[in-house]
Amino acid sequence: MAHEKNHDYHIINPSIWPFLGAVGALIMLYGAVRLMHDEGIAMFLVGLAMVAYVMFAWWSDVVSESRAGDHTPVVRIGLRYGFILFIMSEVMFFVAWFWSFFKHALYPMGPESPAVDGVWPPVGIETFDPWHLPLINTLILLCSGAAATWAHHALVHENNRKDMRNGLILAIALGAVFTVFQAYEYSHAAFGFSGNIYGANFFMATGFHGAHVLIGTIFLFICLLRLTLKNDFTQEKHIGFEAAAWYWHFVDVVWLFLFAAVYIWGG
Repeated sequence: MAHEKNHDYHIINPSIWPFLGAVGALIMLYGAVRLMHDEGIAMFLVGLAMVAYVMFAWWSDVVSESRAGDHTPVVRIGLRYGFILFIMSEVMFFVAWFWSFFKHALYPMGPESPAVDGVWPPVGIETFDPWHLPLINTLILLCSGAAATWAHHALVHENNRKDMRNGLILAIALGAVFTVFQAYEYSHAAFGFSGNIYGANFFMATGFHGAHVLIGTIFLFICLLRLTLKNDFTQEKHIGFEAAAWYWHFVDVVWLFLFAAVYIWGG
């Protein structure tokens, strides 16, 4: 038959999601720029809602394709490579914030710059003690990563779905605790985002990491729902959970660099 599939590749059907995602991202970006000029938040929220809906619908299609048997071994290799490239792009995203932090920490601006460097942290900035709440959050996130590894090992090496579920629950709970503690830390910061380069670098670097923790927590929670409600994931086919685990370990590693560079060395 002319339409019969005789290869291991998945030829996807035409989709509206890339176009809608691009439109939503454009509206969200434009709304964010307007928001910086105190011109309202409505457009930003509309764009954010569009992006969130596209993410939900698009990934739902990917899950449906997996259940339909379209994710052959060859396709799963491609999905892994794609997610590795995505993580590499995320690495370069955070490199930009580290670059900015190190540049200003090593060559701080002052009233006599560039002839004479200023001081770092800038005068009047009271930094966080890294050995209190930041250290506790570090231990929490590392324990969450260990729990995600436990869940992955339980599925892949032991086919133990109960331990996988317990590991996911623990990883998600610890990730949520991290987010709560970071919000508490922000509420007690002795410096703000604007008016000083230290605050701008601190909140951009740690804030974007916090956003990644929140996204990763949702990622793991979706895996938990798929495991418990849809009976998804097997020893052979678990690419969605594998991607979530990789993402979570990436978040762990970035935080270790933030803790060492921003809280300890830069503070």
